[in-house]
Formats: sequence, C-alpha cells, structure tokens
Amino acid sequence: MPLEKEKDLLKHERRQYIRLDSVFPVSFKLLNPPDKNALSGWLQGFTNNVGKGGLCLLVNNLKPYLANLIKAKQAKIALNIEMPLGARAIEALANIAWVKESPEHPEKLFIGLSYEEIAALNNKRMMRYALTKRMFVPLSISIILILVLGFALNSYVNFKLIQGNKALVKQLIAIIQETVAAKQKIGQINKEKKGLELKIESLALQSQLLEEEKQRAKEEGKKVAELNSAIGLLTREKAALQGDFIALQQKETSVTEELLDISLKKAALEKINFEKMYQWLAIHQNPRTGLVMSFEGDNDIAGWAFIYDQSLAGQAYTYFNDFERARKLMDFFLKKAKRQGKLFFNAYYASDGQVAEYTVHSGPNLWLGIAMLQYAEKTKDRKYLALAEEIAEGIIALQDQDSEGGLVGGPQVDWYSTEHNLDAYAFFNMLYKITAQPQYLKARDKILGWVSKHTYDKGDIPIKRGKGDSSIATDTYAWAIAAIGPEKLEGLGMSPERIMEFAEEHCAVQVSYTRPDGLTVKIKGFDFAPQRNLARGGVISSEWTAQMILSFKIMADFYYKKQMENKAKTYEVKAEDYLGEIGNMIISSPSPSGQGESCLPYATQEYIDTGHGWMTPKGNSTGSVSGTAYTLFAYYKYNPLELK
Repeated sequence: MPLEKEKDLLKHERRQYIRLDSVFPVSFKLLNPPDKNALSGWLQGFTNNVGKGGLCLLVNNLKPYLANLIKAKQAKIALNIEMPLGARAIEALANIAWVKESPEHPEKLFIGLSYEEIAALNNKRMMRYALTKRMFVPLSISIILILVLGFALNSYVNFKLIQGNKALVKQLIAIIQETVAAKQKIGQINKEKKGLELKIESLALQSQLLEEEKQRAKEEGKKVAELNSAIGLLTREKAALQGDFIALQQKETSVTEELLDISLKKAALEKINFEKMYQWLAIHQNPRTGLVMSFEGDNDIAGWAFIYDQSLAGQAYTYFNDFERARKLMDFFLKKAKRQGKLFFNAYYASDGQVAEYTVHSGPNLWLGIAMLQYAEKTKDRKYLALAEEIAEGIIALQDQDSEGGLVGGPQVDWYSTEHNLDAYAFFNMLYKITAQPQYLKARDKILGWVSKHTYDKGDIPIKRGKGDSSIATDTYAWAIAAIGPEKLEGLGMSPERIMEFAEEHCAVQVSYTRPDGLTVKIKGFDFAPQRNLARGGVISSEWTAQMILSFKIMADFYYKKQMENKAKTYEVKAEDYLGEIGNMIISSPSPSGQGESCLPYATQEYIDTGHGWMTPKGNSTGSVSGTAYTLFAYYKYNPLELK
C-alpha cells in the first residue's frame, strides 16, 4: 500500500501522535491480560508515530491466531522500543486501543497502543527525541537559510569593502597625478619667469646704455630725439614684460594654492592607504602557524613564507603595538620550525609550517633575530631573547671560520655579501645594547673591521656588493646608512653624503608602470642595480626604493643635528618626493582574502632579472610583504636596523 494511502487510513488516529521522518524498531510480545503470561515469543514491529500516552505499531505477517487476538483486544503487549542512539531499549506495557488493516496489504496491521506501564524518565526521553526529530527538518532548513543569507550578506559587505578599498587606491593615484601636474605647472611658470627676468634685465641694461649715450650726445650738442625714441620703445617693451611677469606671479600663486590644497588631500589619502597597507599585512597572517605568505599572486611560490619577510611583518606588528600577532609569528620559530643546527631555513609554507626551501643563509637568520630584538626592546618581554642568542651562536660560529672576522653567506656557501655583514653589524649592535655581553661587542667590531677593509672604497665605487665583488647593489648603500649610521661612517673616513649621491646617480631610474587597472604612470625610484648594466632596461623596486627613502630621512636628521638646515631640508624633500613617487605603485589586494586592501607589488615589472642572481616574482598584481612593510617603515620613519 502506498505511503500516502496509509497516511489517509490512519488520519484520525494519528492526530494524537508525533509523526517522525524515520522509523525505528520495536520488539513486542503478546501477554494474557489476567496473569500476564506470554501468549507469544518476541516479535518484530516498527513505529514512526509516538505520543506521550502511547504509540502506533506497524506489524507484518502475523500468524492468524495472534492477529485475531490483537483484533479482539484479548492481549496486552510488552514492548522493547529501540531508540536511535540510545544505550538501552525502553521497556513498556501497553493496552490495545485500536487496530486497522491495510486494504491493499492484509498482512499489515496498524495497532494503536496506550501505555499501562512506562518509566516517566523513559517516556520523556522518547518524547524529547520525537519533538527534536519533528523540528529537525524545518530547523535545518532555517539554519541553511540563515547561513545562505549570512553568506550573501557577508559577500555583499566584502564586495562593498573591496570596492571601497579599491576606490581609495584610485583616489590616491588620481591625486598623485594631480600633484605631478601642478608641480609641472609651477616648474613651467618658474621657467617662464626666469626667461622674462632675463629679458627685463637685458632691456634695463639696454636702456641704461642708451641713457649714457644720450647724456654724451647732449654734452656734444648732438640731436637726442632718436635716442629718446629708442629709450621709449625699450621702456614700453619692458613695461609689457613686467606686466607678463606679474601675471605669471599671480598664476604661480593660484597654482601654488591649488597644489597646497591637493597636497593636503594627498596627505590624508596617503595616511588612509598606509593604514590599509598595515591591514593587508595583518589579515594575511595564517591563524594556524602565525606565518605570512610573502607574495600574494605568484603561483610558483604560492604559500611560501620567506623568513626575511617574516622579520619585516613581525616588526610591523610590533611597531603598531599588535603584540599578539608578533608573538604568534615568533612562537612558530620558538616552538615549531625545523632548523639546521642553530639556524633556520630560508622559507617555510605559511599554511602548515613545513620547510619550503632547504637553504640556510646568514642574512635572513640575522633579520629574524633583529625582529625578536626589536620586540624585546619595545615590550621588555624577553621571551624570544634566548632564541635570538641561539641565532647569534650560529652566526658567530660562521664568523669564526674567517680569520678577518667576516661573515660568509651561509653554512654551505663560500661567498661574502656586504648586505649580510651589514645585517650582522646591526644585529650584534642591538644584542650588545640589550644584554651587555662582551662577545656580541667583539663580534660587532670584527664585522665592522671586515666591512671597512673589503667593501668600502674611497675611490670609484663607494660600496662593493661583497668581498672581491665590485658590483653595485642599491640596498647596500641604503643599509650602510641605516645600519652603521652617518656619524659612524664619517668616523671611518667615509662620506655618507657621497654614498647617497652615488646611489642616486647610478641606481635612480624613471620608468613607465602599467598598473593592474590599465593606467600607465611615470614613476621615479630605485633599481636593484645600475640600469646601464642590464639589458632589461630600468625597473623600480618598491622595497629598495623605500630603503633609500628611509636613508634620506636618516640623513636629514643627521644634518639637522649638525645645524646644517639647508642640507637637511634637501634630504627631506628627496624623501618626500620619492615617497610620493612610490605611491603610484600602490595596488589593491588581488585575492578575496585581501579584501582589496592596499599593498605594493615587489617591482614595476614581473619576472625580470634583478642583476643579483634572482628574478622578481611573477604576476603584474602580486602583493609583496617586503615591499609593503618597508614602505610602511619609510613612511613612519622606522629604522629596523637600529634600536630606539
């Protein structure tokens, strides 16, 4: 008999029951009413209708004499009700209230039972299950609907957030372009003013000469009418030029006021976008490992977390007082990260912390230690100091292999990098300031002696890339200022000003950068190496440009302390100009998790040779942790290579 017909058959009787969407088994046997002796063995039935006072039992293929006893209500029924997920069956004794046959299936009987005996606790348990089951489907549907609505609302909110963040980036780029246009106008006006000034000075000189000639003519009794006419012509021409000059001055005032208004808007938009850049760093921290994916958008290194980038992210968290994030990141290295001796591998997977690159280099390990020391200095929490000292042990062991105290690039390499040795100088200097342990002072001074001997040159190239390597690497110039400092460099007989001039003369480039939205803008910044040495043409590194911006700011402070305000202001202007230029590179995060937050690509071109043995990441909208973090440092004038 179809299920719908069975429902119709029992329509009236089932009103007193709760109908379930599943069937569970019931064992039963017939008992003699007077003495409750068994009239049958245990038989199998089913129910999906239960009530507080009884249940509806479905049985199949009963022996005729048992079916007749039931129809005549000449038996009581003992029940063992098997509750789903129940530890024990529920026992009950019931009386037969009604019996119905299925017209199409006479072997089926529907028996309405009312309880005579059942434990109250068990009855409650069964009813609770029944009510839960009845509510399960509508509740599930409701939950699904709520989840769908929540997802839709969240998607809408995220969409609006992404659109809003993208709009902020577009506004900043537009205002930067307006700033450039206004500055170009002022530059053109100044050029025209200088031209007019020269013409006015020339006319004034001609007039003076004619006046002198006129005086001589008077003395000699000659006619002076022609000279007066020429002088009048010059005077009128001069007056016209002076009128043009005044008009240019008024135009300059108007454009300057416009530039001031634009600059105020630009400053506000910069602040918002730099705050968004920090949010990008924050939301990309993996909640399980604490690591931050280095490049968002390059599938070849998807999920890689280079430890140099972890240092920059950790320092950003510390600078912004986001200490929980900083601790989560450093806890990975304290408790989970695999190591080779005292030192860490260059890269790990952000998602699970497994090693991504089985290479150990000195520089990245030093930077990791620097992040721990910056955290210790700001918070006075010494939790990670012992780990920083373990890194120091590993680095000193490498340093001891060199008779001159230089630091090799890693345990399994034989090259020397100026960059790594500058890192080591800063690291040991910080460690000595915090611990006052003499071994760190000794290690620092040995590094400085080696750097002075092998990488600094008062001749053609102020700073070499490494021992026996006269190549130019922009970051060594910026980090010499940031790690050693202008005062110390002067004490070594080096000119910090010459170092900065050389870097700008040889490594500053202007390029056309096509943004992810298709807009092409002109940007001036710093290449990884001199453009003339590379066939690829100029490319700007956001990270290395930010390093130079920070060094310009350090130089400004240096000259302010020396009360050389003109030089100090020159460096301040350079820093602000390059910071404005790098603003043209700010993009919106390309991933859904990035929520359109502001970040910076690593370079203006994807997958090109840096000139130092490695390529830039792939993807024209690949967000870079190092580029983003270092630009934040430059904006806020935070020097990661110095304790303050």
